[in-house]
Amino acid sequence: MTLNCNSKILEFNNKKIMGILNISSDSFYDGGNYIDLESATTRVSEMVNEGADIIDLGAVTSKPGSEIINGLDELKIVSKFIDEISLNFSKIILSIDTYNSEVAEYALNKGFSIINDISAGKYDERLIDVVKDYNAGYVLMHMKGDPKNMQLNPEYSNIYNSVYDFFNKKIEILNRKGIKNIIIDPGFGFGKTIDHNFDLLKRLNDFKVLKRPILVGLSRKSMIYKYLNLTPGDALNGTTSLNTIALEKGADILRVHDVKEANECIKLIEKLN
Repeated sequence: MTLNCNSKILEFNNKKIMGILNISSDSFYDGGNYIDLESATTRVSEMVNEGADIIDLGAVTSKPGSEIINGLDELKIVSKFIDEISLNFSKIILSIDTYNSEVAEYALNKGFSIINDISAGKYDERLIDVVKDYNAGYVLMHMKGDPKNMQLNPEYSNIYNSVYDFFNKKIEILNRKGIKNIIIDPGFGFGKTIDHNFDLLKRLNDFKVLKRPILVGLSRKSMIYKYLNLTPGDALNGTTSLNTIALEKGADILRVHDVKEANECIKLIEKLN
């Protein structure tokens, strides 16, 4: 599979790493670490040197209990980071983690290639039009409910069927709008219990029938640290374990905080295979 994302080519002859850059002070793991331009650009340089193929910039936390932010407020926070990163890292594929069209359009106009949208277009209908206008890559993620309430006793009759049906319907809608560069993300931790998350991971390969690249975001999440009775800071080993399983089950992109370890994981899986 090859995607042409706002004139940047993303091919999947091998597995990809999406490095997470959170500039929010309220993110669940590294909140507050990269809230100024110097620390943020230094972190991007580190991730690129460690093997990141994509950098995913996010200004707003989506952890359980968080509120939705409007586009203009988000743009005030993130615009200078978009400017700086697009200027200094123009050769790497850049992704913006947003559900707001104002932010998406600003980033794409600066040379970003991918919109990573946790809401699947739910919070801003214009976002999909922006994706189409720029022929951008689009990460379509499944989330039950909203960040504020998504972890309040989520229930499914069958978790895999629910997520599959969601993707199938949304992909059809996006295709009708002329959007083809779609990446699917099952949304681990977004409106799902620990058991739901493991059930999805177990059947990850079944999503291949949708013929779209699969992005997996397991990095230091509660399905690891809560199950093992740890903190997010102690969840790297568990993250690597589940990333290995995800790769074996068909993941095309690992979205991670820890790029070096993810890259080692990919190299070992490639050697094994």
